[in-house]
Amino acid sequence: MIRINLLGRARPKAARQAVPLGAVLQLGLLALALVASFGLLYGHFFLMDRENSQVLEHIQRQTAEKARLEQLKQQVEGFEKQRAVLQQRISVIEDLQRNRTGGQELLSAIANTVSRTDTLWLTSIDRKGNSLSIVGSAGSINAVANFITQLRRSGYFQAVEIKESHQDEANRAVQIFLFTLTADFALSNAQQPAATPAKAPATPTPAPTKGPAGKS
Repeated sequence: MIRINLLGRARPKAARQAVPLGAVLQLGLLALALVASFGLLYGHFFLMDRENSQVLEHIQRQTAEKARLEQLKQQVEGFEKQRAVLQQRISVIEDLQRNRTGGQELLSAIANTVSRTDTLWLTSIDRKGNSLSIVGSAGSINAVANFITQLRRSGYFQAVEIKESHQDEANRAVQIFLFTLTADFALSNAQQPAATPAKAPATPTPAPTKGPAGKS
């Protein structure tokens, strides 16, 4: 339908409602707060992500270092086992060398002490390094004491100690004393060459004396 304004009056405009200023400020502040919160959250997320990356990188480095140390530890353990085996071999060689060296001197020194002791016989001599365990029998306790004295005086034996001494009960017809003693063989003394006796100084020949002129 077409409407015609016969009165010639202008049609009144619709009244506009005014927006309160306080509401506009609140909306602006809310928007700023949201923007600031979003910025803070983004910044915090960025920092956390960066820190997380650094932590992961540090963990990777520590894991690699741990693997390297484990490998070094295995190598060190292998070296220690090899060193222990070598040390054991060296000890065996040194023991064999000590037992081989001075054998003749040992037998000679013991033979000399036994020969100076009457009614005494040696049953066995067990040697470990320079330590000796001597087992024997004697006709009397005095013979055992004399044997110990001869060992000490020889200069080839140290720390001579009697461990056991008792009468042989299996043979009552003859008085026999069984004994066991220990001593240290002074190999250094046995290996030293005997001192060469000093030669007496030559007696100077007296010069011939001359008598009166023309006579000697």
